[in-house]
Amino acid sequence: MEYSFCGNSGLKLPKISLGLWHNFGYVDDFEMAEKMVLYAFEHGITHFDLANNYGPPPGSAESNFGKILKKNLASHRDEMIISSKAGHLMWPGPYGDGSSRKYLMASIDQSLHRTGLDYFDIFYSHRYDGETPVEETMQALVDIVRSGKALYAGISKYPPIEARKALTYLKERDVPCLIFQDKYSMLNRQPEDEILNIVKEFGCGFIAFSPLAQGVLTNKYLKGIPEHSRAADPTGFLQREQVTEQLIDKVRQLNEIALQRGQTMAEMALAWVLRDNRVTSLIVGARNVDQLGDNLKALDHLSFSEEELHRIDTILDGATL
Repeated sequence: MEYSFCGNSGLKLPKISLGLWHNFGYVDDFEMAEKMVLYAFEHGITHFDLANNYGPPPGSAESNFGKILKKNLASHRDEMIISSKAGHLMWPGPYGDGSSRKYLMASIDQSLHRTGLDYFDIFYSHRYDGETPVEETMQALVDIVRSGKALYAGISKYPPIEARKALTYLKERDVPCLIFQDKYSMLNRQPEDEILNIVKEFGCGFIAFSPLAQGVLTNKYLKGIPEHSRAADPTGFLQREQVTEQLIDKVRQLNEIALQRGQTMAEMALAWVLRDNRVTSLIVGARNVDQLGDNLKALDHLSFSEEELHRIDTILDGATL
């Protein structure tokens, strides 16, 4: 495993972190979830990314991770970076969603209880809700850090204007934002427009989620939409109509470059996200240990030639997801 300093902080994160958004809830295979967490830690993944609403059902990923931690890794707590977040719908009523101080304060207490932890290493505001004043949300993060319930503060998915306002507020109160989390992949390059420059300006780290575009940037869809894939699930975030033949044709072209590099499509897609030195880490999700092991192989070949990057940019022109 390779590690990078998170922005201007003294904290190092692994190049690849494990996200527990999918496959760690009560409806999933607990034994496999346990195997994935242990495999990850044994292979140098020290950062585990959670949120209060991860499951399903909401809260169950935190609860299951807490069980795994207590059973297998309790003595290694100080060797781990464990993050959680609050910002999306968690419970009914006006106080179980959004970015208010009320919701964040209640959420971190519930999340700590579910995981059995005394503190989180990183606690995020999961999103800007468009209603709560940024100052209110950031002061809640300041107070969470000062109370010892989290060591560092982070924000996720904030638009550029609100991100700059949030980072300024935190910096002025001597609780600088450690890290910004956002969706970033070959098929979603929006952070390149402003966010990556903003986090660099403020000395923040950046961590990418959905670096494989929910599986589109793998070999999975090269011959159509397979049964039991995310695009085949009508209730999922990735919809069948998004996986167009035009998009898959571009992935096929990218796959040819990956093969020439001696990588799978997924390995190259992960390496591509890490090509930018403003990116501290990326978050992978996995269905099983084999898939997680395959993702880690991306670290074997992270460099790109200028010609490769130019060919990739040419293929990606106009491609978004």
